Amino acid sequence: MSSSSDTSSEIRPGDNAAVEMVSLYQAQKKIYPRAVSGWFATWRWVLVWVTQLVFYGLPWLQWNDRQAVLFDLGSRRFFIFGLVLYPQDFIYLTALLLISAYALFLFTAVAGRLWCGYACPQTVYTEIFMWVEHKFEGDRAARMKLDAGPWTFEKLWRKTGKQATWIAIGLWTGFTFVGYFTPLQTLAAEVRSLSLGPWELFWVLFYGFATYGNAGYMREQVCKYMCPYARFQSAMFDKDTLIISYEAERGEPRGSRSKKADPKALGLGECIDCTLCVQVCPTGIDIRKGLQYECIGCAACIDVCDGVMDKMGYPRGLIRYDTQNGMAQHLGRGQLLRRMFRPRVLIYTGILFLVCVALLVSIATRMPFKVDVVRDRASLARLVDDGYIENVYRLQIMNATETPQRYTVQATGLPGLKLTQPVEVTVAAAEARWLSLALRVPPEAAAQAGAGAHEIHFDIQREAQAGDAARALREKSTFVVPR
Repeated sequence: MSSSSDTSSEIRPGDNAAVEMVSLYQAQKKIYPRAVSGWFATWRWVLVWVTQLVFYGLPWLQWNDRQAVLFDLGSRRFFIFGLVLYPQDFIYLTALLLISAYALFLFTAVAGRLWCGYACPQTVYTEIFMWVEHKFEGDRAARMKLDAGPWTFEKLWRKTGKQATWIAIGLWTGFTFVGYFTPLQTLAAEVRSLSLGPWELFWVLFYGFATYGNAGYMREQVCKYMCPYARFQSAMFDKDTLIISYEAERGEPRGSRSKKADPKALGLGECIDCTLCVQVCPTGIDIRKGLQYECIGCAACIDVCDGVMDKMGYPRGLIRYDTQNGMAQHLGRGQLLRRMFRPRVLIYTGILFLVCVALLVSIATRMPFKVDVVRDRASLARLVDDGYIENVYRLQIMNATETPQRYTVQATGLPGLKLTQPVEVTVAAAEARWLSLALRVPPEAAAQAGAGAHEIHFDIQREAQAGDAARALREKSTFVVPR
C-alpha cells in the first residue's frame, strides 16, 4: 500500500516550481461602444431631447406668478401647474406610482425593455456623456488608441475638456434637480452670491456627482449589476414578447466573404462575422448568443446590422425585433400583432386605464379646500359658566386654490351644540391657517347624552366666488361629556 505522499504533489523549499496567484475576481473590462446611426438611434435621440427639455425646462416655467412645478417641502405645499397639493393628497402620488408600475409592466410584456433602451435616465445621460466623449476623443478606435497611448499634450487637453464638460453637465443637472424643491430663481441668486444653504449645496453636489459617476464611468455596470429591473425582467417576458433577436437559422454558419461571393455556394449564412453588433452594444454583449439579461433593448445592433446587410446586398432583419414564437414558427407581422393582444397585456391595459381614469376623475372633482380637525388634548372637556360643557378644538383650513377664499364654520351633532363665537375667516391663496374654537353644550343636553364621547360634525363652507359656486365640506369629530 503506497503512502499518500507518493500520489500527491507537494511543493517543498528548493523545488523549481513556479507559484501562480489566481484571482477569484475578474477585472472589469472597459467597453468602447462604437457610434451608430439608424432608425432606432434617431428615436433614442428624440427621447433624449424630449426628456431633457422636460427635466431642464419645467423649473423655468412660470404659472400665476410662481414656478409652474415646485415641491415646497418647507411649507408642505406642492404646485403642479394649476394644482395645489398638500400632504393629505398623498393618494395622488400612490396613483402615479401605480400608473408608472403598470405602464412598465405593459411595455415590458409587449416589447421588452423599452424603458431601459430609450427613456431611463441612466440610458439618456449615458448617451449624452458618450456623445461628449465622442466629440473630444473620437470614435471607438480613436478612443482605444488614445487610452493605450502615452500622455501627450493632445491627450491631456482632450481628456481635460471631456472631464470639464462632464462635470458641467453633472452640476447643471444637480442644480436643476434642487430647483424642483427650491424656487429656481431664488436658487440661481444664491449660487451667484455663493450663499447656498447646506442642504441645497449637498444635494446639488450629490446629484451632480451621481450623474457624473453613473453616466461617465459606471454606465453598463449600473444596468447589469445595480438595477433590479435587469434581474426580474424575465418574469414579465413570455414567448410572445418582442425582443431583439438574431435569426440564427438565416445567419449561421457565419463567416467573412467578399461582397460578390454567394454565401450558399460557400456554405455560409448571411452573418459575415463583422462583430459590429458587439462593438456598438453599450453593455458589451453578443446578441448572437440569444436573449441575455444584460440587453437593455437599445436596438443599436439592429441599426448597425441593417447597414451591413444593405452593403452586402442582403435583406434587412438578420437582427430585429421579434418574438421567440415568431422566430420558431416564422410568423408574419400581422400574426405577431394579433398575438400581442393576449390575456397578460389586456389585463395590464385594463388596470392601467382604470387607474388613469380614477386619477383624472378624482383630480377633476377634488374639493378646492381641505380641513383637519384636531382636539385640544390639554383640555378634553371642562365645565364653564351656567353648567355648560365646553370642548376646545383646532381646525386647519387649507386653501387649495390660488385666490383668497372666505370660509364660515358651524357645528352640529348634539342638541344645543353651538360655537362660543361665530367663525368667519379668510385664507390667502395656497395657504393654510389654524383656528382655535370652542364648542358648548347646555347642561340638560349633556345630561341627556350621557358621559362619554359623542359624534359631532364641523360644517365648513366656502363662500361663492366669481364663476365658482359655494362649496361645503363636513368633517367628523367627537364631543366629550365628562362623568
